[in-house]
Amino acid sequence: MAAIGLAVIFGLMGVINLAQGEFIMLGAYVAWLVQEALRQLAPALLEWYLIIAIPVVFVMTAAIGIVLETILLRHLYRRPLMSLLATWAVSLFLINLVRVTFGTQNLQFVTPSYITGGVPVIGDFIFTWNRMFAIAFAIVTLVLTWTLMRLTPLGLNIRAVTQNRTMAGCIGIAVRRVDMLAFGLGSGLAGLAGLALAPIYSVNPQMGQNFIIDSFMVWCWAASARSPAPSFAALGIGQINVLIEPVWGAVAAKVIVLLMIIGFLQWRPEGLFAVKGRRK
Repeated sequence: MAAIGLAVIFGLMGVINLAQGEFIMLGAYVAWLVQEALRQLAPALLEWYLIIAIPVVFVMTAAIGIVLETILLRHLYRRPLMSLLATWAVSLFLINLVRVTFGTQNLQFVTPSYITGGVPVIGDFIFTWNRMFAIAFAIVTLVLTWTLMRLTPLGLNIRAVTQNRTMAGCIGIAVRRVDMLAFGLGSGLAGLAGLALAPIYSVNPQMGQNFIIDSFMVWCWAASARSPAPSFAALGIGQINVLIEPVWGAVAAKVIVLLMIIGFLQWRPEGLFAVKGRRK
């Protein structure tokens, strides 16, 4: 989900968003705030805070992304190095802002009954419901994103600006507005990834740093925002990690996967799913 957001932002604006991991973290924190608000105002609905938080998380993180694009990144599109440094600075700012506001301790989340427990598969291997919730949520989000990109006027405009920004502007598309909305979409998707991760991983100000590397690897391997590309790349990287970690450990698995991606991009620099007419 975070990698799709990265692909949309880079494909449209050419901006490598180093703050994408912090939008994952912000999404998890917004979900926690929704949980605490329901605890105080509507305890009977606390069991459903994850579902109720979905639109709140998307709107809040998308709004933060739109503000960031409007105030800062809009002026740096033709300066890739400066945009890279700017998003890195935003990343550090958001981490420290959350530290000052909420502290550095892990947040405590209520575990709803519908994601408690799991299904035994083989031996000690269990499909836990919290991870199945994250997988199902990612699939639904992927389908909705595909629908948005392929079947709505906004998606048509995003694809048009991605293919030829100058020509899109000439035929009347509000390019700046499309940039703003696309950056909000990418940020909102990262926020939803944070919500999906909240019941599984430790939520703290450094949370995003643990996922941004994987997101970039998926994005580099896919090299496309088209819905099959990030999903296949994410599944491939995840399966390779799972196979290597028991043998050489988590750190070695990351290094080996990174080397494999580098080798793959040397052979096929346009990525896993090339855009037609791009390869020469």
